[in-house]
Parts: sequence; structure tokens; C-alpha cells
Amino acid sequence: MQKHRILVVEDENDIRDLIVLHLGREGNIVESCSNGREALLKIQTGAYNLLVLDWMLPEMSGLEITREVRKSATHDKLVILMVTAKSANADLILGLESGADDYLVKPFELSVLTARARALLRRTEKNEKKDSLELGPLVIDENAHEAKINGKAISLTPYEFKLLTTLVQNKGRVLTRDKLIEEVQGDGVAVVERAIDTHVFGLRKKLGECSDLIETVRGVGYRISAKG
Repeated sequence: MQKHRILVVEDENDIRDLIVLHLGREGNIVESCSNGREALLKIQTGAYNLLVLDWMLPEMSGLEITREVRKSATHDKLVILMVTAKSANADLILGLESGADDYLVKPFELSVLTARARALLRRTEKNEKKDSLELGPLVIDENAHEAKINGKAISLTPYEFKLLTTLVQNKGRVLTRDKLIEEVQGDGVAVVERAIDTHVFGLRKKLGECSDLIETVRGVGYRISAKG
């Protein structure tokens, strides 16, 4: 089992200790701290694979930390799981658009956090660019600009191909509609958010038996199932 380095940032001692204990049982190297300034210093001087980050922290919020981390290309492989008592859709969207890869609302089962962390860490093992992406019977050949299911090519528009590739590359990560527009069409392109829904609907029809790989996160966006 590959060992991953994880930083847990949580100001509630009992919660922090339990998270550290459970993630450590997975064979990870787990460090922790309780305030935002210390967390940012640790991130800047250490090489972590995963950051489990509380939103409400002394000295510097988890949201501010996330934004700072995402400004630096040095930490582009660091995945962030934000944990918070904030449960409104607006907060969820804000957290994701600030750069968090996933979002878990308190109170939560530690088994759920561990599963989410495991799914996110799998992404760190696949960060190197590959010519092809595989997800069950679905294979995407980026060089040939072709997608196949069980060896049979499916006809996709350039937009659908880019949309599918973006989702698969971010397997397990929730992508907001705005983020998908930015990734697929480029920053600064004026597109109605709900147009993404139309493209996803068409893509699902063409994916047939693999259509359920694309999960809808209500009020937020889409992701490829981490179970795929």
C-alpha cells in the first residue's frame, strides 16, 4: 500500500484526534494542527498529498487557505477535502469554487470521511498525463480524440468529448457548472450555466450503459462516480 502524507487542520481537539487516528489506520503518514496560519506554513514547507481542512479556524479560515494554496503551482497535486458545519448550497459552491476538491458536512461518519479521502488520494496516483483514460468499459484515447465502450467507438461532438474527458480526469471530484464551462470552453466565455445540463443530458444518452458514471450533485454540478 502506498503511503500518503496528509495534513489535518481542525481546531476541535477531539474531532482532530479521531480523524488523525482513522486516516493513520489506512497506512497514511498523518500530521495535524489547529490554526490556519500554522497550517499554511506547514503546507508551504511540506509535501502533502491530501489536506483535510476545517472551514472555521483561528487566525485564517479554511477558505482563505484554499485560495492561497490554489495560487501556487507548487501545490497543484495537493487535493483538499473541506469539512465544515456549513451546509447551505451557497457555502458548498463557494468552497468548491475556491479550490476544494470535495466537501463534507459535520457531523459525519468517520468511515465516510475515510472513504472520501481514499477516493481523493487515488487521484494523486494518476496525476501524470496519460494518452488514454480507462473507467470500467469506458476508454478515452486523447491522442485519437476517441471514446470507446467495450471496444466500440461512440460518436461524440468535440464539446462532449472535452466534457467527458474533464469529468473522468477529475474522477470523484465535484465540478461546478462554472468550472466545467471554464475547463471545456475556456475562461471568459459567456455561457448560460444550464447549457451544461443540456450537454450532460446528451452525453449520458450516448454513454448508454456507462451513463450512470456521471453523478448529478444537486444545485452544484457533476462528477464521475468514484466507484467507477
